[in-house]
Amino acid sequence: MFGYVTVNKPELKIREFDMYRSWYCGLCSELKEAYGRAGQLTLSYDMTFLIMVLQGVYEPEVHGEKRRCLAHPEVKHPMRSSRFTKYGADMNVLLAYHNFMDDWMDEKNLASLTAARALYKDSRSIAERYPRQNQAIVRALRKLSAYEKGNEMNIDKVSGCMGELLGELFVYEKDVFADTLYRMGFFLGKFIYLMDAYEDVEKDRKKHQYNPLAESFGKEGFEEACSSMLNMMMSECAREFEKLPILQNVEILRNILYSGVWVKHAAIWQKRIRTREESKK
Repeated sequence: MFGYVTVNKPELKIREFDMYRSWYCGLCSELKEAYGRAGQLTLSYDMTFLIMVLQGVYEPEVHGEKRRCLAHPEVKHPMRSSRFTKYGADMNVLLAYHNFMDDWMDEKNLASLTAARALYKDSRSIAERYPRQNQAIVRALRKLSAYEKGNEMNIDKVSGCMGELLGELFVYEKDVFADTLYRMGFFLGKFIYLMDAYEDVEKDRKKHQYNPLAESFGKEGFEEACSSMLNMMMSECAREFEKLPILQNVEILRNILYSGVWVKHAAIWQKRIRTREESKK
């Protein structure tokens, strides 16, 4: 479900993309060092965004270095990290574990069970350190599972589960920034769920799998309605973001919020247009 919150690279300056990549590589390195190869495989752009947001809000000390890695063995490249890199890595692993377990419970996917077992010990340790975030993930996934079993078609209710989950993850601590960070994460979480449903709706209909957009897909106005919902979620998310006193890497973060999150949507829409045109020939 995750993976939509990334940069629109062509719209970034070279130095801005290099900065973004250094935080992404820093997260990758932290996952490898703290949780081994199994942890490293959970790497996501979404947690890189969260790290950079929290870094911008609280401005803790940044640690920079150059390293080689398996993905880039030919030359050393910059990596940046802070105390929020550790937090992002922890949330990455915790989310991955619960998602794998959710897949196993719903679909009896053996690959997911194997992956969950590899992360089990570390995820228990993280859950003890962050009980609020862990409970939010468990609660949200249980609600989503119940909605799926009940074939709930109210997209606002269903996407709200992911909103509540991500809202809690965005709140590092209960302070003056907590409410704004929660609302930002809440609307971003809803956007992510909606984008995932929008991307998978054709596949889910063919396989007769649950998707709250399935009933409206193919009807007049479907694309416009989805675009309107997605725009609404990102408008609210961006509104909360702009309330935060962020100066570090703010142009990169704005690139993600105002442009990067729409790259996948544009690609899906264009593909569907081409498919419809070809089917008419």
